[in-house]
Amino acid sequence: MTVEELLVFGKSHCHSDHAKILLAELLQKNPLELLNYLDLEVEEYIANQYQKEILALQEGKPLQYVLGKVNFYGNPFYVDKRVLIPRFETEELVENTIKYIQKYFQEPIDIIDLGCGSGVIGLTLEKKVPTNQVDLVDISEEALEVAKINQEHLQSKANLIKNDMLEKMNTKYDVIISNPPYIRTEEEIEDIVKDNEPHIALYAGEDGLDCYRKILKNIKKNMKEKCIIAFEIGCEQREPLEKIIHENLENVRVECKKDLSDKDRMLFVFQNLE
Repeated sequence: MTVEELLVFGKSHCHSDHAKILLAELLQKNPLELLNYLDLEVEEYIANQYQKEILALQEGKPLQYVLGKVNFYGNPFYVDKRVLIPRFETEELVENTIKYIQKYFQEPIDIIDLGCGSGVIGLTLEKKVPTNQVDLVDISEEALEVAKINQEHLQSKANLIKNDMLEKMNTKYDVIISNPPYIRTEEEIEDIVKDNEPHIALYAGEDGLDCYRKILKNIKKNMKEKCIIAFEIGCEQREPLEKIIHENLENVRVECKKDLSDKDRMLFVFQNLE
């Protein structure tokens, strides 16, 4: 089959942009270049793989899982159904965290990424700021398997730790960061998310705050004298989460930042940092 014939097949089963992206990936070309290769005969095994991937999209599998990767903060990360698909909002969390690290810390720091999933947060921070130690923590063995793939690909020295947030951990950190599950148990979400992504990485109790409670009840023992805590949050969780923070921590400054959609999306807690 030719490129043109495959694109016709792809567009008949899914969004045209997705059809182009999948074929360009298999042919190792830029999607914008495909029009220059419409008459190119595609090897049979590639054509078969393309048709298989197109049908997976038609059946509701997310594009990122079909591709097996996602671009996060300028680097490709492997993802599959064992981990949550990283969102742009999490890139904003990382961007703001980098700015605060650069503002408040001059020496290499210790970072922990709680509920790390594919590892995109901790591994990105390791590449972007000077670090002594980066710990990637997740309760899911399957998620840590994916994080290990990304760790090895990026030639990272980060530690992979199977653990339930900060339970039984005594190491102290300069930066504690997490994009934990924060969806309410009964909250309506898109079918493509609910039907494909791991529920352990999505839901966090009746009010969506269970993971924050678990982190914050143990966090004092893990905070250095000067410390930043960085959370991604649901857009309606600012006030109740600020209350939980102040119930567990004294003399800290809390700052909320909005995402590009102007929704509350990040909470930062500063201890002894002005």
